[in-house]
Amino acid sequence: MTTRRIIVGISGASGFQYGVKALELLQQQDVEVHLVVSPGAERTCVLETDYHMAEVIALADVVHSSDNLGASISSGSFKTLGMLVAPCSMRTLAAIAHGLSDNLLTRAADVVLKERRRLVLMARETPLNLGHIRNMQHVTEMGGIIFPPVPALYQRPQTPDEIITHSVGRALDLLGLDVKALPRWGENAHTSALPVLPGTN
Repeated sequence: MTTRRIIVGISGASGFQYGVKALELLQQQDVEVHLVVSPGAERTCVLETDYHMAEVIALADVVHSSDNLGASISSGSFKTLGMLVAPCSMRTLAAIAHGLSDNLLTRAADVVLKERRRLVLMARETPLNLGHIRNMQHVTEMGGIIFPPVPALYQRPQTPDEIITHSVGRALDLLGLDVKALPRWGENAHTSALPVLPGTN
């Protein structure tokens, strides 16, 4: 594969900002970004953010309609590094867990799994019912990675953007992409000087 490609899916869970941040961070990488946004995600964008969809899709190299099951990313012969779904709704999780390729986002995820590539799902829901947990188990057993965007408070973030950036950066780590300037534990003077908290050693 001469061109390194990655797929970003944005589904309708709360947290559209995670998908946008992924697109922003990927602009710093030498990768071709393929984007697919679900109709639910487009509604969430309007309800929760000030983004305009035109601004969002401009961050990707290639944008695919969610109902285009004939798109390049629906085929395993189209090589990619893998796929990040940020955020991943419980509906999308369930479809992926049970192989229901009913739109391009879930089909692309299914392809990534069958080709034994890396799939990272930033599952966004709480609390979880047993069905959610079982679907997470199914995806994990198929080789996917469930990555809830849990804040890394040990980094002492000062803004919501710092929290989002760290979560998305760590998710991109799992796809083999190194986000520059991402704070990492033990790699700066601040964290190396912190005392060990009681009960953590």
